[in-house]
Amino acid sequence: MDYLDAPPLENDTVRLERLDRAHHDDLVSAVAVGDLWRTWYTHVPSPETMAADIARRVTQHEQGASVPWAVIDVSTDRAVGMTSYLHPEPANRRLEIGSTWLGKTVQGTTVNAASKLLLLERAFDSLGCIAVEFRAHWHNRQSRSAIEKLGAKQDGVLRNHTIFENGTVRDTVVYSIIDAEWPTVKVALSERLR
Repeated sequence: MDYLDAPPLENDTVRLERLDRAHHDDLVSAVAVGDLWRTWYTHVPSPETMAADIARRVTQHEQGASVPWAVIDVSTDRAVGMTSYLHPEPANRRLEIGSTWLGKTVQGTTVNAASKLLLLERAFDSLGCIAVEFRAHWHNRQSRSAIEKLGAKQDGVLRNHTIFENGTVRDTVVYSIIDAEWPTVKVALSERLR
């Protein structure tokens, strides 16, 4: 198995499909609810920049920097967000799950947990990862809470890590799940989805 493959992944809640221009209209609809792209502490494409963001992610995949998926809600068969493997490091058997956003209509549902279960199963069970990392802006309490609910543990905070386009400076909170924790995390996530 190759870290850069983007096979379709599916369970009863979501299907992850390799991100493609065909997902554009669904993703524009998903992001438009509540003006999600206006959230100051994260990067979510606006309806006007969606095509460029999809193209950027596809190019990053072609360059070996990431593996992007569209998140499909199986109950509607519509794309409701995006997620990616970032910084794939086969030699170190690790990667990051990130650049994730979900439309407001599915936030707080099981869509995030179901998506992450699929990505973690692939990372640990198929690719043989020994660690999977997650990162979030210090002020993004919603994402930090969601990452912690997955069972990830906080590794630390990278202070003054990134300067955002709006001039603010991001402190990045780094989390991980390691291979020894994966069996318990998998059971806990599976139980959440039952």
